[in-house]
Amino acid sequence: MTATAPTADVRRRNNVHVLGAASGSPLVFAHGFGCSQEMWRHVAPAFEADHPVVLFDHVGAGNSDLSAYQRSRYDSLHGYAEDLLQILEQLDLHDVVYVGHSVSAMIGVLAANMDPSRFRALILVCPSPRYIDDDGYSGGFTLPDIESMLDALDANYLGWSAGMAPVIMGVPQRPELGAELTESFCRTEPAIARHFARVTFLSDNRRDLAAVSVPTLVLQSADDAIAPRQVGQYVHEHIPGSTLRVMPTTGHCPNLSDPELVSAEILAYLA
Repeated sequence: MTATAPTADVRRRNNVHVLGAASGSPLVFAHGFGCSQEMWRHVAPAFEADHPVVLFDHVGAGNSDLSAYQRSRYDSLHGYAEDLLQILEQLDLHDVVYVGHSVSAMIGVLAANMDPSRFRALILVCPSPRYIDDDGYSGGFTLPDIESMLDALDANYLGWSAGMAPVIMGVPQRPELGAELTESFCRTEPAIARHFARVTFLSDNRRDLAAVSVPTLVLQSADDAIAPRQVGQYVHEHIPGSTLRVMPTTGHCPNLSDPELVSAEILAYLA
């Protein structure tokens, strides 16, 4: 299955930027909830000498075209996966190394399952196929936990952002990073953020893992409040032939808090 025909304004819609070398396997970086392509600013430069590097914003985030946001299209992660494939199609990219952080890890899984011919590898940074515990599965949160979080987000998005962003970042000794993530959350249009949060935290992509047919690296923080180690282990065990690397770092955003380590792990995997 391939994405629907791309529109002429895909680059503008997703604020696409192409940097780096003209040859080599393209690296496509995708950001997580409440963030933008700026989250990759300390990682992407490590690859620009040898690879084309593609950065973009999901519709509704960063400097994407907010007028392109259609609630029905983005009522599941499949809408974002279709956007990703449209970007790859319009840029005529093949042999892609896709690097997806947090929810974008599962967006990459869905896209690679739709059209594996586009991908050389998936690199999933702090992924979670399901955040809610289930029989025989520990996602890190109970259903009441998630419902309470979403209620708080609905009631006061800016207040929720200020309280949750430092927890998500997970490096209290560096409060400036929690403040940056808070600011990123607060730049997102609240109605879109609330919808994306529900889609993200209520999703269940466990069944999609077994269908992945491209080489996959799972990059897991040693201590992550959002995607705990057992979740990374689950992703690794259910994607055939995948590789798991547990990084000696804390927090859910190592691409911002420990970018040199993330870059080194990706470079080692591609070597």
